[in-house]
Formats: sequence, C-alpha cells, structure tokens
Amino acid sequence: MTTESVTVRPAGPDDAGHIARLLHDFNTEYSEPTPPVDELAARCHELLAANEIHVLMIGEPPFGLALLRFRPSLWSNGPDTHLEELYVAPARRGGGAGRALLEASIELARANRSEHFDVTTAEADTAAIGLYESFGMVNRERGPEGPLMLYYELEI
Repeated sequence: MTTESVTVRPAGPDDAGHIARLLHDFNTEYSEPTPPVDELAARCHELLAANEIHVLMIGEPPFGLALLRFRPSLWSNGPDTHLEELYVAPARRGGGAGRALLEASIELARANRSEHFDVTTAEADTAAIGLYESFGMVNRERGPEGPLMLYYELEI
C-alpha cells in the first residue's frame, strides 16, 4: 500500500531505533512521560523479536508508525487486535499517511483472523476521531447502543 508514493511495511527488530524515536516524539508532542530513546529502543527490539508487538512503518527514513498488539479472544477463534499507537510526524500529516497506516493495520488484523479491532484516542484529537470514524469505527463510549462506558487505568 502506498501514499505519497511511500510504502507501508512491517518493522523488524532492526527497526527498533526508528520506532523508539517516533514513539518518543509522539509522547513528547503530547506532553506524556517517555523513557529515553535508547531504553525504548531496547524494549521495542525485545518485544518485536518475541513477536509480542507488531509495527507497521511508513517512509524511509520512517516518519510514521502503527503499533499493534494481538491478544487471545474469549469471543472468537481469532485474536482481538488493539491499535496501541498510530503516529505520523507533524510535518507529514494531511498527506494520507495515517490513513495508509490504519488501512494496513486493519488488513494485518484480518490476515491474523482477528474479528475485533479497537483503539482509544483523546477526545480533543479530532483528526484521529475523524480518521477512525471514516473507517466505520464506532465510539461505544458515546454511542446510542447503550450506557456510557468508562475507561479506567492504574499505573502500578
């Protein structure tokens, strides 16, 4: 798949440095805590090598990524897919890279027999909301399907 004549490709352990830099930039942009790039690169290398995370990258050098996790599902024979991160460097936004990464992520989920795909985003991130909804994703937290769902977390 291409956008701006740039291909989306799967990342391998050797891409850990690029992944760490992009994730660090992402967290820094949104004022989120982030470990140093070298520590993040080591962890990414470890998780990629163990097939615990799957990363799709766009550009050379990479300027965007999608990081996915597959987990066993109770409700189907295939895994559930969680899109943990989708990031495109600010200077490259608006050219279709995010759309290409999301499309490739959904294709990867289907190829892995996943029947459920989810992602979370901040209410203020209207660009991401628009992208996800353009793919037919439904926000169950505000949807008419039932009561308001809440997301809780605890750092331990």
